[in-house]
Amino acid sequence: MRRLREREIWKTATVAALAAVVALASPAAAAVPSSTTVQATPSAAAVGESVVLSATVSCTADPSGGLGVTFFDGSDLLATVPVSAGGQASYPTSFSTTGTHTITAAYNGNTDCGASNAETTVVVSAAPVPPTPPIGYCLLACGGLINFSAGNIHNEINLG
Repeated sequence: MRRLREREIWKTATVAALAAVVALASPAAAAVPSSTTVQATPSAAAVGESVVLSATVSCTADPSGGLGVTFFDGSDLLATVPVSAGGQASYPTSFSTTGTHTITAAYNGNTDCGASNAETTVVVSAAPVPPTPPIGYCLLACGGLINFSAGNIHNEINLG
């Protein structure tokens, strides 16, 4: 009976020690809160036009390291990029569909800073249609400095 009791005490002590190690080693236990902001430049673009997504992570500790910032377009993963010691992360992208795109920047945290996220939107319109050239023969630039058109070549001058 004494041996059975010693085993129970040993198991209880082992479980308690493991729980303490996990609690002390957990990044969430030591991490301080962070906040994230996100910006798209430009916030309105045409299909295929370049847009730079920028996230800024604020934390009283160094936000670099860890898993960085993950950018999403709705539920679609765009990319995960590193965060600088100053809390900056950016990702250039473009969109292939029109409409309002909800962009989320999710800072994944590190051993010093907790996770945080923010959202912004990018409005994507159809690519502009190129203008049709004017009828006639163009020299240098259509509609520019010199524009010739075929037609009546009789020039009359009235002096009077």
